[in-house]
Amino acid sequence: MAAQRTITQTEAPGGDAPRLAARGITVGYGGRNVIEELDVEIPSGVVTTIIGPNGCGKSTLLRTLTRLLKPAGGAVVLDGEDIARLRTRDVAKKLGLLPQSPVAPEGLTVSDLVARGRHPHQSWLRQWSSDDADVVRRALAMTGVSDLADRPVDSLSGGQRQRVWISMTLAQGTDLLLLDEPTTYLDLAHAIDVLDLVDDLHESGCTVVMVLHDLNLATRYSDNLVVMREGAILAQGHPRDVITAELLDEAFGLRAEVIEDPVGDRPLIVPIGRTHVRLN
Repeated sequence: MAAQRTITQTEAPGGDAPRLAARGITVGYGGRNVIEELDVEIPSGVVTTIIGPNGCGKSTLLRTLTRLLKPAGGAVVLDGEDIARLRTRDVAKKLGLLPQSPVAPEGLTVSDLVARGRHPHQSWLRQWSSDDADVVRRALAMTGVSDLADRPVDSLSGGQRQRVWISMTLAQGTDLLLLDEPTTYLDLAHAIDVLDLVDDLHESGCTVVMVLHDLNLATRYSDNLVVMREGAILAQGHPRDVITAELLDEAFGLRAEVIEDPVGDRPLIVPIGRTHVRLN
């Protein structure tokens, strides 16, 4: 297990106190720790992306932040409270999660799936209301899938389905969204479409935490990167401050040039293979 250290740590944009943080968490499976005594704060009001090589603990960290995994040590703090002590319904009102490759029941329509995001707000005292219907309509509109409301979810393309699942998390009424590899199995055009939606949600006031594998998409769509290796955090901060050729080599064993992105203000990663040929 690599010792946790910080190469680059920048102040959270805007200086806001984090709504979500891990304090000394240790998490593992089958008697083997994947993460040991890890600390991380999620800046409020920005897009944070967790990156790192396969098996480094990215999804384990995200699942622990959402209380899907219980740490053997330490705590996850949500809005100043230990998340383990909160009721599941109360967590769902504060935090929305899109897991990897979610599957809807066969034949379920888009509107019915998105409506399930209102379940945390239902009880025997509070049944479905016109307010809930309004929230669902707004969630469908925000993700651009209103015209798909009556379609079965399993009839949609991959990019459309991801938008619908994000719409369901929005219907929970939370402005804190955690997305585990939201572009998995999507072609590049659909991946860009989903990440443009994430950017729109951020602009509307959401705090977003994602796990991504594509490094250039992570740098382009993130305000804050958390770079992991062997269960530890190597670096955290804005992509301009974090991404260097040295870090890429240390974190991924990747030889690369880091240049300025010609269409943005973020770094662009150019991998160098063994048979790399420079064209004139």
